[in-house]
Amino acid sequence: MNYDDVFRHAVEQLHLEKRYRVFADLERRAGDFPHATWHAADGPRDVVMWCSNDYLGMGQHPKVLTAMTETVNRLGAGAGGTRNIAGTNHPLVMLEHELADLHGKEAGLVFSSGYVSNEAGISTIARLLPDCVILSDALNHASMIAGVRGSGCDKKIFAHNDAEDLERLLKEAGDRPKLIAFESVYSMDGDIAPIKAFCDLADRYGAMTYLDEVHAVGMYGPRGAGIAEREGVMDRIDVIEGTLAKAFGVIGGYITGTRSLIDAVRSYAPGFIFTTAMPPAIAAAARASVAHLKTSQSERDRHQAQAARTKAALADRGLPVMDSETHIVPVFVGCPEKAKAATDMLLAEHGIYIQPINYPTVPRGAERLRITPTPFHDDALVAKLARALDAVWTKLDLPRRPIAQAAE
Repeated sequence: MNYDDVFRHAVEQLHLEKRYRVFADLERRAGDFPHATWHAADGPRDVVMWCSNDYLGMGQHPKVLTAMTETVNRLGAGAGGTRNIAGTNHPLVMLEHELADLHGKEAGLVFSSGYVSNEAGISTIARLLPDCVILSDALNHASMIAGVRGSGCDKKIFAHNDAEDLERLLKEAGDRPKLIAFESVYSMDGDIAPIKAFCDLADRYGAMTYLDEVHAVGMYGPRGAGIAEREGVMDRIDVIEGTLAKAFGVIGGYITGTRSLIDAVRSYAPGFIFTTAMPPAIAAAARASVAHLKTSQSERDRHQAQAARTKAALADRGLPVMDSETHIVPVFVGCPEKAKAATDMLLAEHGIYIQPINYPTVPRGAERLRITPTPFHDDALVAKLARALDAVWTKLDLPRRPIAQAAE
C-alpha cells in the first residue's frame, strides 16, 4: 500500500466537496484589536477580524497582559511537568479557586483546552457511574461527543433543545444513573438551551446535569458566569464546564462541581493525569481576566450593543441573517463553494477576515458565515462590514431572502 496516497486522496476529497479549509496567516497586534496583519502571498496587509472567539477582546486587556508578563518573569515559561509531577504551580491553584467561586461550586479543575475538559470530564464522570446512560443534545459540540464515546456508556440523543424528547428518554432509562449533557449557547446558530426545563426534568427523574458554557462564560450573568447564572439556575447544575480561550481571552478549559466529583475526575481522567500542566503565566493571565469580568459590566454591555447593531445593519441591507438569541451573527449561504468565495472576496477586496463555516461543523446545505462582533467593533466598522457584505452578495448573486424561506 502507498500510505501517502491515502492521505492525498482524503485531502483531494475535501477539495472536490469545496470544503477544504485554508488557514490565513494572521498576526494580532496588541492594543489594536480587532485589526490584525494578514501575511498574504503578496506581502503583509491590514485586515479587520470579524470571526474571533476573543469575544470581549480580553486577550489584549492591560490587566491580563500585566499578569502574564509579571508571572513569566518571576516563574518562567513552562509548568515543568504534569499536575502530579511538579506541574501544580500556585497561579494554577489560584485560578481553580477563582473558577469555582465564579460558578458557585466547591471546586474547579483546569485542563489544557476546552476540548479536553469536555472529553475527559464527560467520559470520566459517566464511566464512574455504574450502568450510566448519557442523554446528549443532538447539536452538542464535537468535544462532548468525544467524551460520550470515550465513556463506553450507553448514549441516547435527544432532539435539539427539546425538553419533551428528553423526558421521553429519561422515562425509558428508568432507575439507571443518568447524565444529561448539553450546552447553554450553541455557537453556530446562537440559540440557548431551556436550562430550567432540563433541570426540572433532572430533578424529576434523578439525573445529573452537565452544562457546557464555553460560549457564555464572561459574557452573560451579573458576574459573567454564563447563561445559568443569568437565569438563576446555576446551583441546580451538577457540572459546569467552560473555556478560558474565548471571552476570557487566553487558553484552557475547566470543569466545576462538588469537591468529591472534581477529586474523582482529577484522580481518574487520563486527559488530565497524563498531560503537562498549564504554565503559570497563562494561569495568572486567565485568573486576571476572570476576576476582572466578575466586577466589570461595561464589556458585556458594549458587546451586546454592537452585536445588536451588527444584526440590524446587515438585515437592513436584506442580507440573510439567521435568527440568533445571542452575540453570534450567522449569515446564511447554503453552499460551501460560495461560502468560500464570499470569504475570499471579503478578505482580498475589503480587508475583512471571516472564515466560512461548512460541513461537518454545520449540516450540508446550511453553510454560513459566522460573524462575532466585539466591543471594539465600532459603528464605523459595522457600517463597513455591511457595505462589504452587500457588495459581495450582489457580485456572487447570493440569496437575500430570510433563512426561514430559504429552508422551505
